Amino acid sequence: MLKHSLQFKLSQKLSPQQIQLMKLIQLPTQAFEQRLKEEMNENPALEGGKEEDEFADEYEKEEFDDYEEDEYEHIDAEDINIDEYLSNDETPEYKLQANNYSDDDEERETPLVAPVTFHQDLINQLNTFILTDEDRDIAEFLVGSIDDMGYIRRTVADIVDDLAFTQGIYTDEENVLRILHVVHELEPAGVGARDLQECLLLQLKHKTPTEYVDLAINIIENQFEQFSKKHYDKLLQKYGVSQEQLKKAVEEIEKLNPKPGGAFAGNNKIVEHVVPDFTIRIVEGELELLLNGRNAPELHVSKDYQDMLRTYKDSRDKSNNQKDAVQFIKQKLDSAKWFIDAIKQRQETLFVTMNAIMHYQQEFFLDGDETKLRPMILKDIAEMVDLDISTISRVANSKYVDTPYGTKLIKEFFSEAMKNDQGEDVSTLEIKKILQNIIEDEDKKKPLPDDQLADILKEKGYPIARRTVAKYREQLEIPVARMRKKI
Repeated sequence: MLKHSLQFKLSQKLSPQQIQLMKLIQLPTQAFEQRLKEEMNENPALEGGKEEDEFADEYEKEEFDDYEEDEYEHIDAEDINIDEYLSNDETPEYKLQANNYSDDDEERETPLVAPVTFHQDLINQLNTFILTDEDRDIAEFLVGSIDDMGYIRRTVADIVDDLAFTQGIYTDEENVLRILHVVHELEPAGVGARDLQECLLLQLKHKTPTEYVDLAINIIENQFEQFSKKHYDKLLQKYGVSQEQLKKAVEEIEKLNPKPGGAFAGNNKIVEHVVPDFTIRIVEGELELLLNGRNAPELHVSKDYQDMLRTYKDSRDKSNNQKDAVQFIKQKLDSAKWFIDAIKQRQETLFVTMNAIMHYQQEFFLDGDETKLRPMILKDIAEMVDLDISTISRVANSKYVDTPYGTKLIKEFFSEAMKNDQGEDVSTLEIKKILQNIIEDEDKKKPLPDDQLADILKEKGYPIARRTVAKYREQLEIPVARMRKKI
């Protein structure tokens, strides 16, 4: 037992190179390209493009599993076999044939226009108002107090104090409220509100007055709590209007934006464009998998470094300086060879993993019906491709695949299994999709509570508890029945 435990412990120890390989596997396409640039900048022995010289590296025979970082600190240059680094093999075999980008593809850059920030846009609007210098300073301070969602979250009393302490402006709450009304005239409507109720009121008062807008204003102003809880029966009784009239008023409210600054919030954030790492196509009824060609760069060992080793080999007088230089060259060549090998392993790992997932979920990929997604856990794929579960996890958690039904994160295809009433394993994804369909088709005047949803699922052959329904509904970001109610 002790021997078995010791062997297991030793098997879990990873070399620095294995750790680096795991990190490479985890990188999505864009991050991998950045890592490639860094490696080429740091290692002059690694070059891009095809090898033009008749000599190329013959490192395929080398094994690097036992490589240690300090391996070369005590190398005797006389023992170096220069022939290891010289070869007539012109093309390294590290590229996969799967490639959906050609060398002729152009990377066109779109000119960027510096956007006007949310707060600067509000300041620009203030310039159209005739204000005294002090009023303008107060108005600009108020604009500066607006958060990215468009709200002023601080009390007027606090703002009065801050104006005095930080701006040297001594005023009172009445005057600040007067200037706040100016801020409330800015676009988008609702900006500068201190809470949701005021935000909705400001937007409604910007609308052209109609019977339904007036009713909506009255509801938000005087019956906001009843409205937010969707107690429509109480509103009908309170205002003595028809159900159709209340419906029209509620529709006016539902058109409003509860976060008026939200449209600008993204201006200060970096939006990352997702580049699919794989593409799945349907060709004559068969699935075809392509690995993004940007993951298969052409690399080779520097010709200059090979020439330096060749010169050292032919030299009769091997000085200490030359020996030191050849140790440095050998380190760089080994590093370049390892990186090329690692890229090959990365490509093969990505391809075989996604290929296994594609075949495991073949029914889904052929027609896009999410109810056909099979239960699938990391262990299922790990056993199919004979790789560690952690490796499958690294691929699934960080990679995207472009399918005929949209670009999807690979980990979305994984799910636990549950038993249906026939004792068969079904995917939790399948149950969630059916639950979503039931809720979409429900009568919105009488939305279904979780216990009734559980009963319907049971009738369809999926016996799950009410608390499980609630959990799935929350994961789907679907509100409770009361909040789904419509008039």
